[in-house]
Amino acid sequence: MASDPQQPTLSSLGKVGKSSGEIGSVEEPLINGRVHGSENYSVVAAILPFLFPALGGLLYGYDIGATSCATISIVSATLSGISWYNLSSVEIGLITSGSLYGALIGSVLAFNVADFLGRRRELLAAALLYLVGALITALAPDFPIMVIGRFVFGIGIGLAMHAAPMYIAETAPTKIRGRLISLKEFFIVLGMVGGYGIGSLLVDTVAGWRYMYGASTPLAVIMGIGMWWLPASPRWLLLRAIQGKGNMQELRETAVGCLYRLRGPAFGDSAPEQVDEILTELAYVGDEKEATFSEMFKGKCLKALTIGAGLVLFQQITGQPSVLYYAGSILQSAGFSAASDATRVSILLGLLKLIMTGVAVLVVDKLGRRPLLLGGVSGMVISLFLIGSYYLFLDDVPVVAVVALLLYVGCYQLSFGPIGWLMISEIFPLRLRGRGLSIAVLVNFGANALVTFAFSPLKALLGAALLFYIFGAIAVASLLFIFFVVPETKGLTLEEIEAKCL
Repeated sequence: MASDPQQPTLSSLGKVGKSSGEIGSVEEPLINGRVHGSENYSVVAAILPFLFPALGGLLYGYDIGATSCATISIVSATLSGISWYNLSSVEIGLITSGSLYGALIGSVLAFNVADFLGRRRELLAAALLYLVGALITALAPDFPIMVIGRFVFGIGIGLAMHAAPMYIAETAPTKIRGRLISLKEFFIVLGMVGGYGIGSLLVDTVAGWRYMYGASTPLAVIMGIGMWWLPASPRWLLLRAIQGKGNMQELRETAVGCLYRLRGPAFGDSAPEQVDEILTELAYVGDEKEATFSEMFKGKCLKALTIGAGLVLFQQITGQPSVLYYAGSILQSAGFSAASDATRVSILLGLLKLIMTGVAVLVVDKLGRRPLLLGGVSGMVISLFLIGSYYLFLDDVPVVAVVALLLYVGCYQLSFGPIGWLMISEIFPLRLRGRGLSIAVLVNFGANALVTFAFSPLKALLGAALLFYIFGAIAVASLLFIFFVVPETKGLTLEEIEAKCL
């Protein structure tokens, strides 16, 4: 590993060497005194720094799928294997939403400790909480202990969904950053499909719900071991150095070593140059002191917060939890037997989500973020108005509802699903990234909980048709928000996004 023994000064960090013949190397014009896009990397070396953080998303998705089946198993007098199976609807709701409320607490914790812990240690903590929460839930002797286990698992979700996109964004090569962060959404959906699949296999087994929750523990262990092995985020180390929270020379040399490990052999000896390049960009975009709470609502910090929090808010209040919640009745009206086919239909919907997320992963770094958001959300608008029309005057044509449901799921996974998480991991300035992303994750889980909770009472008050029309109108508003507020970040480094888009 090569390192520069001299401590750099910010005025001398603009010199970078050209490279050729390496994987991912390109020659592009000088921008702000540096070669834009000259970033060598090995695709193979980029896999593990993505994979282990992405397991945090997979475990989140698995919990969603497994819980949908576990709540069927645990209330069965013959199959639950417990004496306290006669649970009320409120108690079932606590089991279902316990992890969600834990995730809200995890997001609050992330706001206060994430920048101190760093991305790697936050993911280590998430893996430990996943393991402990799954074990408590699976071995729970009574209902209160099970809820505690769900809550602990949820705190792990909040930390993982905060730290994973940050770690991936800060360590991924610029040219495949969008693809890798979008692939994390693919892992969430993959986890959901896995949870539905394992749940459907175990739903007829005595105490099957224990095995469903226990099945996540090996992945939590693998995630923890992987994050222990991976290096810290070089950008986080350099931020600490610039903020005076450590020795500049030592942190710079550590960042050089971390970057070399992350990029692999194809990186050659250019790690010191890339580290200096990042320092140059940090100096270019301005003072990197840690943002205060009040400062987060001013200037470029406020703009980043508006973009990030706005996207994840619209992601939820355009009805995503409710449309999936209502999928069973829509499919029932088309002739499916909800009792016997529920898990199979869930698996099929999960597979559709998986396929469409895969499409988004393949094209996001070619087409860009805005085209996918605008095109996908336009499809969601059409599908929501179609579902509303079905319940108002097309109830004798159930194929309309089924097509609209599939269109909604597919378009969501092309747009808000992966791109929402991608944008919040890119858009925040480095010194705001930890706290800003924790606010965005808090908004995401809070809006999810609110929409999920409010759907049934609103449906009873307004009727299904009017409710879906309202979701459609909100989706139109989200289109305007995307068109006028959300910038294109394709092909830009994280520092260039801060300089050009905020």
